[in-house]
Amino acid sequence: MPSAAVPLPGADAATRLDELIATVAFLRAPGGCPWDAEQTHESLVQYLVEESWELIDAIESGDRDEMIEELGDVLYQVLFHADLAAHTDGERFDIQDVAAHMTRKMVSRHPHVFGGDREASSADDVVAFWDDLKADEKPHRTSVLDGIPRGMPALALAQKVLGKAEKVGVVRAIEPSDAAAETEVAANLFADESELGAALLATVAAARAQGLDAERALRHAVRGLEDEVRAAEAAAAQD
Repeated sequence: MPSAAVPLPGADAATRLDELIATVAFLRAPGGCPWDAEQTHESLVQYLVEESWELIDAIESGDRDEMIEELGDVLYQVLFHADLAAHTDGERFDIQDVAAHMTRKMVSRHPHVFGGDREASSADDVVAFWDDLKADEKPHRTSVLDGIPRGMPALALAQKVLGKAEKVGVVRAIEPSDAAAETEVAANLFADESELGAALLATVAAARAQGLDAERALRHAVRGLEDEVRAAEAAAAQD
């Protein structure tokens, strides 16, 4: 049975992060918490999603104390997955491996900072060559759509896919229709995000009143856009 104190090698020099890493390991070790010991990567997904949305709420509220708490909850999920992997056959990586991989990735993604052959004087310059860098890192990806998480909420997914579609010349023209005008969903109609939010809410309310699922409807429309993107990529490849 482990003692009540979390064992920390060289505790005097340990950082707060070291202490948290040791706490995760302590809870998952034999004699620790039975619930922690039973978890898998798959069983933890729901908590990662929940904690991520709670962090978003904290960021949007601007509450410093809530941000500290919710950032900690997300960090704990990362450490939990890493400790789980460190003790799982076929995985055997830990948080140090995760950190090392991320450092290499950030250095390679910022050649304009770390002495590479790129120069960037603005954020737009950086975004402009990130796709090239990603393509070099992940040559198995053949479409701009590859790598987009399918579990994203429909609205976030639509925004992501629209951005990717523009990169291959597929641009959706938004034509105001009678129905759109009635619900104030038309091109260049919104003065700010407050007006846009109200129009989106009105659209969802109208869909709900008609027994329609707004999330499913938007996902279906996004799939159609993805088909257009892949068709455009195929045509470009043939040319």
